[in-house]
Amino acid sequence: MKPFKNIRALIIDMDGVLWHGDQPIPGLTDFFQTLRSQKIPFILATNNARLTQDEYVIKLNRMNVTVTPAEILTSSMATALYLTEHFTPSETRVFVIGEDGAKQPLLERGFTLTELYELNDDKDNPNLGADIVVCGMDQKLSWDKLATATLNIRAGAKFIGTNADTTLPTERGLTHGNGAILAALEAATDVTPTIIGKPEPIIYQQALSLLGVDPDHTVAIGDRLETDILGAVRTGIRSIMVLTGVSSEDDFKTTDYQPTWVMQDIREITQALKNCQP
Repeated sequence: MKPFKNIRALIIDMDGVLWHGDQPIPGLTDFFQTLRSQKIPFILATNNARLTQDEYVIKLNRMNVTVTPAEILTSSMATALYLTEHFTPSETRVFVIGEDGAKQPLLERGFTLTELYELNDDKDNPNLGADIVVCGMDQKLSWDKLATATLNIRAGAKFIGTNADTTLPTERGLTHGNGAILAALEAATDVTPTIIGKPEPIIYQQALSLLGVDPDHTVAIGDRLETDILGAVRTGIRSIMVLTGVSSEDDFKTTDYQPTWVMQDIREITQALKNCQP
């Protein structure tokens, strides 16, 4: 295993790394206290698009951890920034499968959000439909949402997925993730979505820009081999895979990419940081 050194910034996943659902993983407060005491900047970069920045701040505060909104980057925020770079927000209509975490960043950047069954087939109002369909994690998913998304995509709307995680670690175990919703829409439309979250490098590149630290001195922490770790590899940064989430050590024995380090949990990372070579 490579020497654990030259670590000046972290990009940290949340689900499966910091908590399972609403249950913090042991060692959470000590981990963040160590980051603060060693003045290691970090971005909490999650594929989970369900919550807003402020909601993540509140969730961590309930676990006795204080972070600022500027230290949080969700795949929905990355999606809104990506779309701003490719479309004119004031002229673009978006239908969203997702909750406030997916909708708020789009509204803040000036996009117009469409509602259920606002489609381009209305003879009196032919331009009610969406130019883009964005799909993020949605615990209030319904037939009508799926139908509206399907109809818009089949009418030519660009299909965007905030992330493609097929499962989500919770306190009850693994359940379906956003990738499962994308699979249903892809099956219904024969259209493959553009993915913004990990393992695509987009969200990591945005995090690096926020940190302002050389990629050679930045490490990503995640629990999922095919998203967190592959995304780090594609971005050209080092990575730590913890074994408290989705992937196990057996999973990467058959892949052509691997994490730089494998650790049991954030307690082991904390100890490694305390012993870290300058």
